Amino acid sequence: MDKYGLIGYPLGHSFSISYFNEKFANEGIDAQYINFEIPTIEALPEVLASNPELKGLNVTIPYKEKVIPYLDNVSPEARAIGAVNVIRVTHKGNDVELKGFNSDVIGFTKSIESMLEKYHKKALILGTGGASKAINYGLRSLGLETVYVSRYERPDTIQYDKITPEVVQEYNVIVNCTPVGMYPHTEECPQLPYEAMDSHNILYDLIYNPDETMFMRRGAEFGANVKNGLEMLLLQAFASWEFWNE
Repeated sequence: MDKYGLIGYPLGHSFSISYFNEKFANEGIDAQYINFEIPTIEALPEVLASNPELKGLNVTIPYKEKVIPYLDNVSPEARAIGAVNVIRVTHKGNDVELKGFNSDVIGFTKSIESMLEKYHKKALILGTGGASKAINYGLRSLGLETVYVSRYERPDTIQYDKITPEVVQEYNVIVNCTPVGMYPHTEECPQLPYEAMDSHNILYDLIYNPDETMFMRRGAEFGANVKNGLEMLLLQAFASWEFWNE
């Protein structure tokens, strides 16, 4: 039986394990998906050695960047982003070959593309973590200019208190890559001048629990188009399966 899995720490609730095991059951695929909750990335070789049937892994925080030195090959996209969240495991005799990919870009660009109009030329990316790099790469590949938003003074970022009504009118695509507003903190949202938004704004939240975050709700009150991260997650899962089996 083939095995697939997820490495990260801590794992808690994982979308992938339920999605893939359901897929295998429904499609009669002789495989199982396992959560490998490893306290350090140094445990990865042990996971590979003790699971010779492993064909592929997903990678979540905090290992999307730390896993790269363990890989034999990295796709150009994943290298440009500096983060890997899909690994194809190939067995050649006694050798194991690992190739890293990034499915965040595919999932995100496919799910936001249909929302974009000609007047969407600039975007704010809330947060500077691993996911934000993939979102930046995706937005730029779609032809948008981007600026990161941070709570702290950092090079090439703007701080929340500098985001004026004029800024959200010019940078009318805003993507939340922070955990602010995620369950159970559903009454929180990034500090933005929501009242300056209108139907020209897109507010895209990578969070999918709750379905409608406060960030989305407040934008929608003023006419903004809003979307959560669920479709992106499904598209990422499709992409993972293709990377593992191409």
